[in-house]
Amino acid sequence: AFKNKGVQPMLDAVIDFLPSPLDIPPTEGTKPGHEDEILVRKADEKEPFAALAFKIVADPFGKLTYFRVYSGQVNKGDEVYNSTKEKRERLGRILLMHANQREDLDVALAGDIVAGLGFKEVTTGDTLCDRSNPIILERMEFPEPVIHVAIEPKTKDDQDKLGKALKSLSDEDPTFRVRTDEETGQTVISGMGELHLEILVDRMQREFNVVATVGKPQVAYRETITKKVETVEYRHVKQTGGSGQFAVVKIDLEPNPGKGYEFVDKISGGRIPREYIQPTNQGIQSALDNGVLAGYPTVDVKATLVDGQYHDVDSSEMAFKIAGQMAFKKAAEMAKPVILEPIMQVEVVTPEEYMGSVVGDLNSRRGRIEGMEALGNTQVVRAQVPLSEMFGYSTDLRSSTQGRATYTMQFAQYQEVPGNISTEIVKRVRGE
Repeated sequence: AFKNKGVQPMLDAVIDFLPSPLDIPPTEGTKPGHEDEILVRKADEKEPFAALAFKIVADPFGKLTYFRVYSGQVNKGDEVYNSTKEKRERLGRILLMHANQREDLDVALAGDIVAGLGFKEVTTGDTLCDRSNPIILERMEFPEPVIHVAIEPKTKDDQDKLGKALKSLSDEDPTFRVRTDEETGQTVISGMGELHLEILVDRMQREFNVVATVGKPQVAYRETITKKVETVEYRHVKQTGGSGQFAVVKIDLEPNPGKGYEFVDKISGGRIPREYIQPTNQGIQSALDNGVLAGYPTVDVKATLVDGQYHDVDSSEMAFKIAGQMAFKKAAEMAKPVILEPIMQVEVVTPEEYMGSVVGDLNSRRGRIEGMEALGNTQVVRAQVPLSEMFGYSTDLRSSTQGRATYTMQFAQYQEVPGNISTEIVKRVRGE
């Protein structure tokens, strides 16, 4: 595509061989607030309007939102409903995009792929529809970032430009995240790999004229627990004159593989008033951000609030939030916490004479070979390798194969880190 080779035949093939929207089943979605109720939209301009925003692009004229119209029609100036965020938006202009050329349209019909100007809060994956006939189309699922680096502007002038650049790029790319480290105050950017972040940093320099210093890539580790613990109690009692702070919380904590965080309320008999249940949950959730082993986010745990005590005068939402937070930390330390690392699916295409070298190198990186197959005069090696072992792999692969091998890599899953490496990570984080 970069050299404009083969683009036209490929697009012709799309038209000639892929099915027309009229030849495929109607698009399905769900009713807002009722995920089990399926709604259908046919590719017909007489149907209620429904579209999916699939791409956001920063533009000198404003934020361009690319969307595909699945049913109905929409006119420029119309008010549309973002059913994903439950907000109304105004469609200022409709543009038909052709490379770097654009044509203003008065209306977009079912089957059209267009760009809209004027949306304020629409993000990638949001559904746009008729408010009187709301629907939520199937969302795109984006993987969590697996690598992050600290980034700092070179000068004060770059500080403001960096903020605008990061906001614009994160709007465009849902897999690119920006946050501020609470301990160091540094700006941290996260993405799907070294190359992903390198490209984004390069765009900051080219498109936004930002000169910035980028730190060494860091792996986005996670923490979880491997053992169930029951009735772990934390008493938050402070008396400093006047009204004090009082909250007693008892929780069960157990692994919740693949289901994220879950909170269950089993309080009965008014042992904890209803207004203190949610603050307790919020306290536990705030503790998830900093795991007990090395401060990495904790995932896949189920917390059950089983008992507690309160005081008519000294109890408050803040007291129960602190008690929930500390009860979780106490329970997590007892529940055999472990560190999880991102595992990447790696595919290497190499001439046969370098096969042994490639396989040996992957094994030395704690890789697990999943399969090998011949592809013409080359061999394809598939393996799962920890991300922490893949830094610099591109250079090493070129060196060992005289530049004749290529590879692709994508996130596969999180797995428990081996004990000896976990110990090294904890020592490094704690500065031991």
